[in-house]
Amino acid sequence: MFDQLEWQAAWLLAEKAPPKKTPTLREVIRRIAMLGGFLARKGDGEPGVKTLWQGFARVESFVRGVEKMRENYAI
Repeated sequence: MFDQLEWQAAWLLAEKAPPKKTPTLREVIRRIAMLGGFLARKGDGEPGVKTLWQGFARVESFVRGVEKMRENYAI
């Protein structure tokens, strides 16, 4: 569902080290939702569409920026 750069970006934007092995889809979705304002408290349930959309917009902007840097500066 998400490529490696996308799920790693979700962790980097949260200022956390990406996990060594690929996380589950649920973990990635919750991390992205947290970037959109989801608090992930014990009784909160699952994230909604709005927090997912806002979080994914941040991830996509970050990924596009990294890709442009790689194109222009060969990093």
